[in-house]
Amino acid sequence: MGLVMILTDSLLLDYKRCQRRAFLNLYGNSDERSSERDFLLKLRQESQKHITSVLTEFYPDHHQPQSPRKDWEKRVAETKILMEQGVDCIYDGFLAHALREPSQEREGLILLGHPHLLVKQSGNSVWGNWFYTPVSIQLGRRPKPEYKILAALYAQLLAVWQERFPPYAEIILRRQNRYRVDLVEWLPRLHSTITECLQTLVQRQEPEVFISRQRCNLCHWYDHCYAIAQSQSHLSLVPGVTPSRYESLQEIGVVTVNSLAEACPVTMSEMFGNAIATQLQTQAIAIMENRAIAKVNPPKKSLPNANFEIYFDIEAEPERNLDYLLGVILINRKTNEETFYGFIAEEPEEEGKIWQEFLTLMQTYPAAPIFHFAEYEVETIKRLAQLYNTPRKERDQLLNRCFDLHHYVVNSVTFPVENYSLKTLANWLGFQWRDSNASGDQSVWWYDQWLETRDRNFLDLVLRYNEDDCRATWILKDWLVNFFENNTV
Repeated sequence: MGLVMILTDSLLLDYKRCQRRAFLNLYGNSDERSSERDFLLKLRQESQKHITSVLTEFYPDHHQPQSPRKDWEKRVAETKILMEQGVDCIYDGFLAHALREPSQEREGLILLGHPHLLVKQSGNSVWGNWFYTPVSIQLGRRPKPEYKILAALYAQLLAVWQERFPPYAEIILRRQNRYRVDLVEWLPRLHSTITECLQTLVQRQEPEVFISRQRCNLCHWYDHCYAIAQSQSHLSLVPGVTPSRYESLQEIGVVTVNSLAEACPVTMSEMFGNAIATQLQTQAIAIMENRAIAKVNPPKKSLPNANFEIYFDIEAEPERNLDYLLGVILINRKTNEETFYGFIAEEPEEEGKIWQEFLTLMQTYPAAPIFHFAEYEVETIKRLAQLYNTPRKERDQLLNRCFDLHHYVVNSVTFPVENYSLKTLANWLGFQWRDSNASGDQSVWWYDQWLETRDRNFLDLVLRYNEDDCRATWILKDWLVNFFENNTV
C-alpha cells in the first residue's frame, strides 16, 4: 500500500507565498535551514496576543480540543464531537478529509486544516438545526490572497463534515476588522492551488530559486537559496528583474547577469520599452564591472554642502504606531566635529517628548540641511507635527530642509548592488554596522525587550544601530557629492 501525504493548511500557505519554501519544508535538508530571527518570534507573539484578545472580547466561552496538536487524528475526532454537541464556539479545532485512499500505484492524500475558530450558526446541517462557519484570525491589516485561500479551505472541509457549505468564511484582521470571504470566487482558486501544489510536491519538482528581498527576508531557507542564486549569477539578484520580466528574459535566452549585460539592446527595447531595457542592462553592466554608473538625467536640485549638516534616521514600531527613536548626527564641517543625538522614548508615552527635543535641536541649527534615506522620515515629520500640534509654518520649514538620498540614488546612479537599501549601498562603500545582525526589524525586537526586561543593554543596541544608520547616511551623502562633481553627463 502506498504512503499517505498530508497536505496541511500551513504547507498550502507556504506554497501560496513561495513554492520553493513549501517544497523545502517537506523535502529539504534541515541542516540547511537558518535559525529563526528574533523578529519572527516577535511576530508570533503578537499574533498570539491578537488571537487572545479576539477570544477574550468576542468568544470568551469557547471550547478547545485537549489532545496534543501533534496527535492530529485525536484532535480531529475531538473537534467532531464538539460539533456534534453543538457548542457555540470551538477554538483551535482540526478538520481533515481524505481526498484519496493510498494504493500500490499512488500515495493517499489527506487535507488537514486548523481554523482558529468554528462558530455555531442557526440553520440545518448533518448535526441538526445548526452548522458552523470558519473564522481565521490574522495579524495583517488587509485580507491577503493567502488568507482567503485558507478560509476557503476551511469552508471546503466544513462542507464535507456538516453536509452543507457555510455561506461565508470570515477573517478577523488587526484592530478586530472583520472581512467576509466570497466563497464563490475563492473556492475555485483553492482547488487550482491544491492541484498545482500537489503537482509540485508529489512529483518532487524542486522549484527554481528566485530571490525577492521583501518576500524572502524572514524565511529560514533564505541563506540556502541565496547561496544557490549567487552561485548561478541568478537574474533575480539584479534590481528591476521581477518574476514576469524574468520569464520574458528566459524566452530570449537571457539567464545570467552576464548574458543580460551583453543582450541585444534592440531586442530588449522591443520587449520592455527603451527605459526599462536600458535600466536593466546598465544594472547588469554595473554588477559585472563592479562600478557605479552615472545616469543621463540626474536630479536638477543638487545636494547642498553647509557648515552644519544633519543626518536623520528614525526607528519605529508599526504595531504600536510609535516612533521610538529620532536619531541625529550633527556635523560641523568647519571643525570636523560630529555629535550623535539619540532621542529615545524609554516609555511609548514619551514619543511627544522626544519630538519636542528633536524640534529644539532643529531650531538650534535652522540653516542646517537635513539628509535622510527614503520617505519615512518626511512622512514621520508630518505625522508627529499633526499629532503634537506643531505649527504648520515650523513643520514646513523642516520639510523644506529635507533631502532624500534614496531619491538621489535611484534617479542619478546605478550601483553594482543587489538592492538599493541603505545597508547594501553603505556596505558597497566600505561601511560596516558595528552589530552584524542589526536591522530595522531587529531594532524593534530590541526595543520590545527593553520594555519587557528593562535591561539597558537593549536600549544601547538600538541607539548604536541608529547611530550607524545616521553615519551610513552621512557617508553616502559625501560619496554622492563627490560622484556628481566627477561624473557630469
